[in-house]
Amino acid sequence: MTAIPLPDGLMADMPARSDRAYVTLVSNDAYLPGAEALLRSLRLTGTDADLVVLHRALDPDAQARLTRLGARMVQADLLPTSEAFDLTHARDALHARAAFTRGGKPAFHTPLDNFIKLRLWQLDYARVVFVDADAIVLRNIDKLFAMPEFCAAPNVYDGLDGFRRMNSGVFTARPDSATFAAMMAHLDRPGIFWRRTDQTFLQNFFPDWHGLSVHHNMLQYAWFAMPGLWDWDQIRVLHYQYEKPWQDHDKADRLRPLIELWRTIARGDPMPDLSRMPGPPA
Repeated sequence: MTAIPLPDGLMADMPARSDRAYVTLVSNDAYLPGAEALLRSLRLTGTDADLVVLHRALDPDAQARLTRLGARMVQADLLPTSEAFDLTHARDALHARAAFTRGGKPAFHTPLDNFIKLRLWQLDYARVVFVDADAIVLRNIDKLFAMPEFCAAPNVYDGLDGFRRMNSGVFTARPDSATFAAMMAHLDRPGIFWRRTDQTFLQNFFPDWHGLSVHHNMLQYAWFAMPGLWDWDQIRVLHYQYEKPWQDHDKADRLRPLIELWRTIARGDPMPDLSRMPGPPA
């Protein structure tokens, strides 16, 4: 692989082909099925933006699978945070202080890796849209490139209190070295604890974040917890927060239509007619 020069901590496998990019993060091989489905879904929307995968040294076979789907691979180191920061945000330490009580995170979820998302502000693009690797894009969302920094949807999936918080599974950004430097200065300070890692940090760093509709980051639990929000005609991005659709898990039966939709995309089939999708449970 011929390395393309990027700021310290990043190494790309090819030059940028556009000034706009959809970016996702694959912190380990366990997220590979999700990233493949996301890339396939984005191409089905007809976008001509670059597709970028930030990753931490995926094995060559995994990288080749994503490259075949049109991804530009950008290897990204962990952020140069302090030992105290790393210990505080390690999986066991973080979950001991802020356990997930509304759903189950898979064993391969590594909270400290989440902060790698901040490296997208180092990328060689004018505008980016970040989408988590456990999401699929159902309709073209290229309009988000024209949105200001920083836009995100609320964290709504089991109650109205979610409208007070953003979810970092989809957001808009403008890469800029000065912004990245300011982020690093704000991120790692004595005694700091970011309860939901990058999500809590980004809401704190961008307190006046612009709200996208819930349909731009529809969280799967809304299917059974807030069915009144569900509208297949409006949903742009479907986000499989907590349990993943490529896992066996105890909510699989309740989420079966959403899992089957993900599997359709993951197989490489055409986008189904969303108007014929079943509605959520009453």
